[in-house]
Amino acid sequence: MPVVHLRPNDTYARIDPNLYGHFAEHLGTCIYEGLWVGEDSAIPNTQGIRNDVLDALRRLKPPVIRWPGGCFADTYHWADGVGPRATRPRRVNVWWGQAIDDNAFGTHEFLTLCRLLGANFTGDSSRARLRRAHGSEAPFNVTYWGVGNENWGCGGQLDPEDYAVEYRRFSTYLHEFSGHPLYLIACGPSGNNPDWSRRFLGKTVGRCRVHGFAAHYYCGTVGTATQYDDAGFLTLIWRALVQMELLIVQQRATLDSFDPERRIGLIVDEWGTWHPVEEGHPGSGLWQQNTMRDALVAAGTLDIFNRHADEVVMGNIAQMVNVLQAMCLTDGERMLCTPTYHVYAMYAAHQGARAVPVSFECEKLSFVSDDRKPHQIDAVAGSASVRGKELTMTVTHHDPQHAAELTLRLHGAAAAGAEASVLAGADIRSHNTFEAPDAVRPQPLAAHVEGGAVTLLLPPASVACVRVALA
Repeated sequence: MPVVHLRPNDTYARIDPNLYGHFAEHLGTCIYEGLWVGEDSAIPNTQGIRNDVLDALRRLKPPVIRWPGGCFADTYHWADGVGPRATRPRRVNVWWGQAIDDNAFGTHEFLTLCRLLGANFTGDSSRARLRRAHGSEAPFNVTYWGVGNENWGCGGQLDPEDYAVEYRRFSTYLHEFSGHPLYLIACGPSGNNPDWSRRFLGKTVGRCRVHGFAAHYYCGTVGTATQYDDAGFLTLIWRALVQMELLIVQQRATLDSFDPERRIGLIVDEWGTWHPVEEGHPGSGLWQQNTMRDALVAAGTLDIFNRHADEVVMGNIAQMVNVLQAMCLTDGERMLCTPTYHVYAMYAAHQGARAVPVSFECEKLSFVSDDRKPHQIDAVAGSASVRGKELTMTVTHHDPQHAAELTLRLHGAAAAGAEASVLAGADIRSHNTFEAPDAVRPQPLAAHVEGGAVTLLLPPASVACVRVALA
């Protein structure tokens, strides 16, 4: 029987809400059809942004949205997406399918969507007049700026030293106006590559502003989005969690060697699963179904971010709608929330809370991965946080076949009451469809309190959230 040990009085870091960030790129139907339908659409919308997706995303309270890319950012100019839509230029999206992008959803529409990004000047410049003419009297106060994207690849095929030169140049001219601070984010490595990071940091730290350093990691796939066996299920979870935790530990250690005071924040601004293109969807769209396997990858990754709340400050899952590990899928007037969406909703209580130390006693699950090598993964994992007198514990149960009774033992505190919810499907391939949009959704889970401890029965391949009232 697995046991988790928690010490609610020994908090060690605030869980930055930005760890629960999102990513929206002009790719496939993420923007057009996913977020944007236009003001004249029969689909209910607010200023052209579809209401069903807006309402769903509001429930997640996304703290930050990364836009417009991704690789799309390398050829996008912010001025293309402001002013009357009828006069905006039509550009070829060279990154994703050579589609024509009419810039109907541009800089101004994105800022309308998230209220987080935008112009930085309150005075009477020409650009400020343009912003007012388009309906926004107040400046948008952009805070987070990515200075380049995947510069080791689509962002220029640069060596880290060459990118450092470009970063120093562009960061110099990202000026702060009206006292609003800018947070400049440098492109980090593809995956976990400490050598790339050292070579870049050695040419920038102390010579220019670097506030954040962002790595990308996709765990890929095993099989397809919906077709995999138990070994494929466990392999992808193992690949996602083991490699992500290693990335955070090693990249933070590399940053610490240049920045021991941790003024530079570690960011993972693209992450998630990446399955083969689904039949019937365009090859450039990266549309993929989202199953319980994706849910466990998402939950386990967020648990890693929570446990390392003193080492990582932002994470952006790819992507919001219709692309890769999406929160929502749309089909004309229809919309559904994916299992990954429900994970974010269940985990929302962690945002801004204090991280609590956790340790697990559990069995190991053994399997042979797609590289034909034997591996093991803990049967259960999770994270915890506390806010006032409430403890939130989230846990992933990786066993694809068997239920498990989990006990939460509190040290230095006791449970006065508890309630729980669980996300699970009929099997490990369960997912939501437009015909059955609620096949996978959170359900109440019995949580028993006795002797100050909490016990609950975890279904196979499940994600649970337990809210504990502390005595």
